[in-house]
Amino acid sequence: MNIQQLSKRLETVVSYIPEHSKIADIGSDHAYLPCYAVNKGIASSAIAGEVVEGPFLSAKKQVEDAELTREVEVRFGNGLEVIAPGEVDCITIAGMGGALIASILEAGKTKLTNHPRLILQPNISAISIRSWLMDNDWDLIGEEILEEDDKIYEILVAEKGNPKLHYSEELEKELLLGPFLMKERKAPFIKKWNRELKQWKNILGNMEKAEKTGALEERKRELIEKIKMVEEVLNP
Repeated sequence: MNIQQLSKRLETVVSYIPEHSKIADIGSDHAYLPCYAVNKGIASSAIAGEVVEGPFLSAKKQVEDAELTREVEVRFGNGLEVIAPGEVDCITIAGMGGALIASILEAGKTKLTNHPRLILQPNISAISIRSWLMDNDWDLIGEEILEEDDKIYEILVAEKGNPKLHYSEELEKELLLGPFLMKERKAPFIKKWNRELKQWKNILGNMEKAEKTGALEERKRELIEKIKMVEEVLNP
């Protein structure tokens, strides 16, 4: 992967960046995404934010090697603290857990007052992001699911607006599975949730053998409900 060719996952993230945006890529690692977006003329400028010293230094070197120091600024800091309110109109956060991405958005809410587009790619727990968007009045305007190197990734795109616009009365199910992804039922979606079902049923089997407690019975009920929801979507 380099600034000329990204992974399929990151290329898909970039495809949702509006043309000529000022972007911030949070947790930018080697700054491949912002350098690529600027190099291709998609973003007019970029901030690469990194909180770990090694990747921060790698990102700075990448930007220098690409001769993009005027267009791409690498900043050291945690989450959205690397940007000022209104400084960018598109934020990308890719390759983290969904709960961590949601916590970054929550901690940095004051930086979102100009309502930038959010392009978020969780490795796990996309429900954490959908729930945060719902609770904070962000409209989930699009979703993608793709497979790369036997890993399945979801990409969520949001803009400030009516958080319930793309949901139905099946809210709990759609928060878990994704309202767009549920309708499309693409091959990676089917594969992902069949994998999850298998794991959940194994866990449930182990729970059945364990000593019964109130907490365990509650967890079992929650798991059975999730299994039922997913099976209803996979086998309509």
